[in-house]
Amino acid sequence: MAPQGLTRFRHAERKLTTMDDWIDYYDSTHTIYVSKRHRDVHFATIAADIIGYVPAPDAVVLDYACGEALSAPRVAEACAKLILAEPAPGVRGRLSARFAGHPKIEVRALEDVPGMAPASVDLVVMNSVAQYMTPAELDQAFATIHSVLSPAGRFVLGDILDPRVGMGRDVAALLGFGARHGFLTDALIGLVRTALSDYRALRSRIGLQRYGEADMLARLHAAGFAAERAPRNIGHNSARMTFVARRAD
Repeated sequence: MAPQGLTRFRHAERKLTTMDDWIDYYDSTHTIYVSKRHRDVHFATIAADIIGYVPAPDAVVLDYACGEALSAPRVAEACAKLILAEPAPGVRGRLSARFAGHPKIEVRALEDVPGMAPASVDLVVMNSVAQYMTPAELDQAFATIHSVLSPAGRFVLGDILDPRVGMGRDVAALLGFGARHGFLTDALIGLVRTALSDYRALRSRIGLQRYGEADMLARLHAAGFAAERAPRNIGHNSARMTFVARRAD
């Protein structure tokens, strides 16, 4: 989520972590989108970018911690099967209801992904998720993705926050996005609302994980991937990074 997705690995003996705080936030009625127009254009943009990575019409695509995925039917048109894996139960319930009966879309809990058949997915997308995970949780997610990814498949890791880039670039990116798509006034109002919201308080208390390009490439390499930075990020924020990886084995 955030907006595209979060991940968690809950066990009965485990205490709640900051990851659970983020999941609870995105499972609530939040104000991360400044307007319906912002929300709709955001998901349409993400879907278009994901479609650009779909390798073939018969591909199986996994959206790892997918969020609301409002434009998922567009992605499903470009592949044989789209698996939406989501950790937040409320969001997952809405996904199940929204796409019930869709012949190409399958909704799963995120914790079900490790049990999927090995090498069964041609494209895995994890977009705007890594910043909400601890490094250990990210490594665990990479191991799971490596397991389910086919030998010729691709793993697209999007919207990685660069430690050299401050919040001002996020603000500028949102305002530019709003100006291009007709919700600039709503974006200005929304920035003020967000500054006073639970999101800002949670972000200030917990923080977001940031990775330099070399750091992320090294982490992907350690997880068994050969990776490179993509020419452009998924979504509207060009100051963030996307990486494209393949299994190195």
